[in-house]
Amino acid sequence: MIAVVYSGSKSAFWKIANNGKTIAECTMPGINPCFNEPKHILYLLSKNIALINYAEQIKRIYVFAAGASAPSKQKELADTLNVFFKNSKITVKDDLYGASIAACYNQTGIVGILGSGSNCAYYDGKNPEQNNYGLGFILGDEGSANYLGKILLKKYLENKLPEDLKLKFEEKHNVDRVNVLERVYKKPGVQQYLSSFLDFYIENRTHKYIVQLIDQAFECYFKIYLMPTIAKHPNEEIHFVGTVAGNFQDRLRTIAQKHDINIISIIKEPIYNLLNYYSN
Repeated sequence: MIAVVYSGSKSAFWKIANNGKTIAECTMPGINPCFNEPKHILYLLSKNIALINYAEQIKRIYVFAAGASAPSKQKELADTLNVFFKNSKITVKDDLYGASIAACYNQTGIVGILGSGSNCAYYDGKNPEQNNYGLGFILGDEGSANYLGKILLKKYLENKLPEDLKLKFEEKHNVDRVNVLERVYKKPGVQQYLSSFLDFYIENRTHKYIVQLIDQAFECYFKIYLMPTIAKHPNEEIHFVGTVAGNFQDRLRTIAQKHDINIISIIKEPIYNLLNYYSN
């Protein structure tokens, strides 16, 4: 019995399989070792019935998590999971590694992540190339869900949203200025909070102003992440992974066409491809 985990900072997707057949699956809050203490991760695991039921039977766990690029963080997360899954051999890699396998399997390509966070790398068929991206929600993550959330909040607090959009936003969210600033600057889980506003983008995806914000975010992503990677590795196939890429495929492909870029595939939920890869 194996388990495959793909985790951004907002959500972690689990699939458990036996002899290639999925027998359980669940979604829980993200398990980013840069932001989540081991004690908190164990608490989350202990509240999940599916994981409790199969904890002793799972023999291999493949984990791909945001914030797990450093070997020290990989070991820390593996050691934490071993406390709960005592009979399992656990392999931990970062989410970019998992996205690369999901998109390319054993082929080369350029893989972009546009989920709760963002990243991009050339994949040589075995490993993603090291880069200077992946700076997190404060210094980076352009084009991601938390970036879009940050932009939306900023526009609202600066009173720059169109009136109809402003009213919808106020009806859906408690966005009092004092509460927002306290939530962003004083409370934990800021990246999850910012990412939560992606639903508002999805619900208002046809609004001209929302389209404008999304296009601007994708242009920023292309300039910072994708174009420099393509310059280093021309003629490689390009793939995208993540909830933002999956939900706004039309806008992503429109921006790509402006730059004469052909996107081969867009995978909203890479967990399915990862399970298929490791089941076989």
